[in-house]
Amino acid sequence: MFALGTKAVAVAFSVLVLGIDGPTLAEQRYITLASTTSTENSGLFRQILPVYTAGSGVEVRVVAVGTGQAIRLAANGDADVLLVHHRASEERFVAEGFGVKRQAVMHNDFVLVGPRHDPAGVADSKSAGAALTRIAETRSLFASRGDDSGTHMAELSLWRSIEIHPGEASGTWYQEMGAGMGATLNAAVAMGAYTLVDRATWSSFANKKSLNILVEQDPALNNQYAVILVNPERHPHVKATLGRSFIEWLLSPAGQAAIAAFRIDGEQVFFPNPD
Repeated sequence: MFALGTKAVAVAFSVLVLGIDGPTLAEQRYITLASTTSTENSGLFRQILPVYTAGSGVEVRVVAVGTGQAIRLAANGDADVLLVHHRASEERFVAEGFGVKRQAVMHNDFVLVGPRHDPAGVADSKSAGAALTRIAETRSLFASRGDDSGTHMAELSLWRSIEIHPGEASGTWYQEMGAGMGATLNAAVAMGAYTLVDRATWSSFANKKSLNILVEQDPALNNQYAVILVNPERHPHVKATLGRSFIEWLLSPAGQAAIAAFRIDGEQVFFPNPD
């Protein structure tokens, strides 16, 4: 005969009396959310996730990486829920059977930032495409994340829209950082370069120095975020019930209000728009 600790007694009681097995108990404690650096580093999750946990008792553990890497993690079954910002990749994730359903949850926008003295003269551009054309024509320094993130993919899409292939100039005026947004912004500050950044990350970035927003409010700079449940038929260990509950909360009036209430220095940087 041996003595059981208090926690062990509670678990044994749950298993024997309530009929709850070990995995179910584990499922009640947390889910894993694969998401982007912008949602994490901006402070959004630090504000809204405790609200969800307080009401549900479920912890949300965030793995914050670039969108491409977040999608690969989810495809491998290393997350229960995916929240990223590149529609084509999200739709492909679902079409290939890795996700159950793509649902829009919120949006913000990208801004083109650059040196205050604006060597390419983009500040009076009427569109992001026109600004990028000037940057390429003048061979002004541009810092690209170059990391397969949602921001990087959005940047590449803007270059494609004006039929410019900056990768051909990699290492000259076009500098591919292979790094996250914070590191890319710091490099842009050091080099006096232009770069594309989501507004939430820009607002929370403390080392702006000589960088200013030079182009914004172009519809082409819209930045839509969506949430997807990882498919439990592909990965049976996925906590589908809890994942669905979290998604439902994000899309509910309470979740959307929590997103809308988030501010950086008084500025709203994410805007709810559920499907």
